[in-house]
Amino acid sequence: MPASRERAPKAAGRARPAATRRTREPQLTRSRTRAGGVVAATTAKLGLSSTRRAAILAIVVCALALTVAVPLRNYVAQRQELAAVTAQQQALQAEVQDLTDKRARLSNPDEVAAEARSRLGYVRPGEVPYVVELPNTPTAEEVEAARRATPWYRTLWSDVTEGAPR
Repeated sequence: MPASRERAPKAAGRARPAATRRTREPQLTRSRTRAGGVVAATTAKLGLSSTRRAAILAIVVCALALTVAVPLRNYVAQRQELAAVTAQQQALQAEVQDLTDKRARLSNPDEVAAEARSRLGYVRPGEVPYVVELPNTPTAEEVEAARRATPWYRTLWSDVTEGAPR
């Protein structure tokens, strides 16, 4: 101990003079809890300020978040892909069921004959096939094109003589 801090033997009943009082060294942090003491000890031993500790903590949290983010993204993508594949599999199973039903239906010779008559136009020997051709009805575009092709004065004259369409 330095010479200025040496204590004089204490005499009974005498008070210490004010100049010889022991002064405390200032602490970096003042705390009353044990955790506060740990923070002060860490600050003293590591030489890290609270700002640096917060920055290091933020870096560690970010590193953990990035470590978890990639596998989580892969997991979500695989779940979406699994759902799409499951839906596709169900659609294919429904199509297989429809084709199986159609195959069973077409195993009947009467059904095959009816299908040949309707789709291919087959007739049995001795039958006379008739094909009915209906006149084509003009589409809305054809009607509009014909109306534009007619001169305005003919349209006016037909409206006057026959009456305007209602």
